[in-house]
Amino acid sequence: MTDIAQIDPIAALQDKEPQKPPRSQWKDVWDQFRKHKGALFGGGFLIFITLFVILGPLIWQIDPQKLDIRNKDIRPIYTWLWDGDAKVSWNRPLGTDNLGRDGLANMIKGGRTSLAVGWAAMILALVLGTLIGVLSGYFKRLDGVLMRFTDLVLSLPLLPLLLVAVTLFRQPLRAAYGPEGGMFVLIVGIIGITSWMQTARIVRGEILALKEREFILAARSIGTTPYKIITRHLLPNIMSPIMVSATLGLATAIITESALSFLGVGFPSDFPTWGKMLADSVPRMTEYPERVVLPGIAISLTVLSVNYLGDGLRDALDPRIRGR
Repeated sequence: MTDIAQIDPIAALQDKEPQKPPRSQWKDVWDQFRKHKGALFGGGFLIFITLFVILGPLIWQIDPQKLDIRNKDIRPIYTWLWDGDAKVSWNRPLGTDNLGRDGLANMIKGGRTSLAVGWAAMILALVLGTLIGVLSGYFKRLDGVLMRFTDLVLSLPLLPLLLVAVTLFRQPLRAAYGPEGGMFVLIVGIIGITSWMQTARIVRGEILALKEREFILAARSIGTTPYKIITRHLLPNIMSPIMVSATLGLATAIITESALSFLGVGFPSDFPTWGKMLADSVPRMTEYPERVVLPGIAISLTVLSVNYLGDGLRDALDPRIRGR
């Protein structure tokens, strides 16, 4: 009893160890993200392929459109492993096509075009989807009209719509911006305008859940305008689903551009993209299968890495999953 009476109650309540600083939210996000091996692979490969297509021309300075008939049909150097009689050249590590154009230079140039189209179309679709989703979720009187319009666009057959749009607007845009610039504007616009619907639905659902929270009701009670509520309170809280939607939109845009180029309604025939390289390789794919494999692998790995990256971001940015 004596020992218990001598205990100072104030000293007993005091912390014996120094308090640790609070953990940063972004550190928690990174800790969860790095546990996802697929997301680490996806992010690393996406950075690698982006640097490859941006810095590649500075290292490999061969013109991808230069014709060299004397050195046509050179096969990649690795084909020598199973075919000792293959026509290979160390100066052309990825070989040449039937017109003598360098394979590595075309892979770099084609990747730059495909990724540029993917990023630009993804940003356009993200802006349109976020705008329509916010307006539909926050303003009740606009919800019915915008969502029915979204359902209408979702019900349209995408590929025939793309082909019709390219046929109608190709010549005016090529006359205004040139053959390459006009097709870039056209393809980016078409992919972006036909790819915003999923983002709009995701954003609308998040806005409907957030606008009934206490901090939004408090902001309304003090007379905050809808514009300030959306920009200061709602948009910062829906950045995580928007980022995830952005990664998936990038993969969709790359595949769509490759499909259009493969069908021959994309960029001009002498302008390389990964999809165009696939289309040019099909007639002789039995003799030179590597010409189909190389751009196909590039498209597949890029899309796979973007999907893994989006999966990892979804897990890392969702606080309900982050704690598990």
